[in-house]
Amino acid sequence: MGIDTVQALEAGNFTRALEILEQKFTGRIARGEAIRRQHASTLTFHPAELPDAVIWPESTKEVAEIVSVAAAARMPVIPFGGGTSLEGHVNAPKGGLSIDLTRMDRVIAVRPQDLDCTIEAGVSRRRLNQELRDTGLFFPVDPGAEEATLGGMAATRASGTTTVRYGSMRDNVINLTAVLANGEVIQTARRARKSSAGYDLTRLLVGSEGTLGIITELTLKLYGVPEHVVSAVASFSDLEGACRATTTAIQCGLGLARIELLDAVQIHAVNQYSKLDMRETPTLFLEFHGSPAACAQDVETFREIAGEEGMIELTSAADEDGRRKLWRARHDALWAAKTVYAGRQVLVTDVAVPLSNLSRAVSETAEDLKSSGLTAPIVGHVGDGNFHAILAFDDTSPEELKRVEAFLSRLVSRALALDGTATGEHGIGQGKRRFLAEEHGPAVAVMRSIKAALDPHNIFNPGKIL
Repeated sequence: MGIDTVQALEAGNFTRALEILEQKFTGRIARGEAIRRQHASTLTFHPAELPDAVIWPESTKEVAEIVSVAAAARMPVIPFGGGTSLEGHVNAPKGGLSIDLTRMDRVIAVRPQDLDCTIEAGVSRRRLNQELRDTGLFFPVDPGAEEATLGGMAATRASGTTTVRYGSMRDNVINLTAVLANGEVIQTARRARKSSAGYDLTRLLVGSEGTLGIITELTLKLYGVPEHVVSAVASFSDLEGACRATTTAIQCGLGLARIELLDAVQIHAVNQYSKLDMRETPTLFLEFHGSPAACAQDVETFREIAGEEGMIELTSAADEDGRRKLWRARHDALWAAKTVYAGRQVLVTDVAVPLSNLSRAVSETAEDLKSSGLTAPIVGHVGDGNFHAILAFDDTSPEELKRVEAFLSRLVSRALALDGTATGEHGIGQGKRRFLAEEHGPAVAVMRSIKAALDPHNIFNPGKIL
C-alpha cells in the first residue's frame, strides 16, 4: 500500500481503513460475526465486545503495515494470541481491528550453548517445548493453558505452576521485538543476560497487555530438563495448615518446582471431572526437581514439615504417567468447576500476597466466601503467594451479582492490606481497572504519561489497564 493512501485516511474512517487492508491482505481479513465473536471470547464472566474485523499477519513487517493504516484512521487495534486470558484483554469496547498473531508461529532460532531461543509471538508454550524435545532443554513457564501463545503470555506477564522455581514471564524474557503505535518496529535489548544500558523497555512491554506495543518476536531463557522429577500429593485437615506447610517448605529451600493448593471444594470438582478418588480435604500438589537422592530427601523433609501442620497423608510418584495425570487434573481446575457447576456463570479472579501473609489471606477469603453464601473453589500457586477464587453464581440474580461484586472488592482490599496485589498473573485487563489506583496511587499518573507518550491516540487495546 502506498504511503499517500495511508496519509489520505481520515481519523475515524474505519470503513475505508478496512477496505485498504482487504486489498493488501486478500483472504486474511474477516468481518463475519462468528469470527469476530470468537476473537472477543473472554472464557469467563466479562461480556464479549466484538471488533469490526479480524486480520492475520504473517510477519513483523505486516503487523507494522497494519498498525500504520489503523493509526491513520485512529482505529483501535487489539492483539489476539491463544484467546486464553481471563480479564477481558481481547475485548474491543470501541470496535476496531483484532490482529490475530497465530500465523506468526516460527521458532526462529534455538541456541543450546546460550540456553535461549528466539520465536515469533504466535508460538504456543506446548509447541515450543515440542521443538525443544531433542535438545535436553525446555521452557518452564506454565500458566495451565497449553495453547496460550508466548506473545500473549509476555503481554500479560503470565506465570503459573512452575514460577516458584523458574520465575514468571517477567524473569524469562531476554528481549522483544514490538510494533509501536506509529508503525515503528523496535527491539528492546540484545541477547546478553544482563545489561545496564538505558531504560528497560523489555520489562516495560512485558505485562503491558497490548496497550503500549504489539509484541511480534521474543527471545526467551531456556533451562535444562531436570535429572529427576518426583510429584506428590499431600492432604491436610485445614487450609491454614496447608498454607503454613507451604511457607515453611519454601523458607527451607526445598527443591520445589511446583506447589499448588486446591481446597476441598476444588478437590471435589477435580474428582468428578477427572475421575479421581482423592481425599476431599485441602490438598497440596507438589513437584520436586533435582537428583534422585535430592528429590528423595526433599520429599522426606516436606513430610516432616507438613506432619507438624496437620497433614493427613502424603503420596508420591516418579513415573511420568502418574505425574502427567496429576498435573492435567490441576490444569483442568477451571473446566472441572465449570462442569460441576454447569448452568452457573463462572468468574475467575486472582490476588497475590507476600508468603508470610498467605495463610491469613487464604483463610480469611474462605471465611468470607462462607459468610457471603457464595460458591468458589480456591486454588493457587501458593509457593509465590498467588491464589485464585473460581466463583460460580447465578448471573440472572441481581442480589447474587451484588454479593459477587462486594466479595471481589473485599478480596482485593484484603490482599492490598497485606501488602499484596490485585492480580498476581491474570493482569488488569477490563475486570480490575477500578483497583489500579488503590494499589498504585500516584504512580498511575506516571503510567498514564507513558501510555500517552507511546500511544497518543489510544489505539492500542483501549479500555484495558488504565
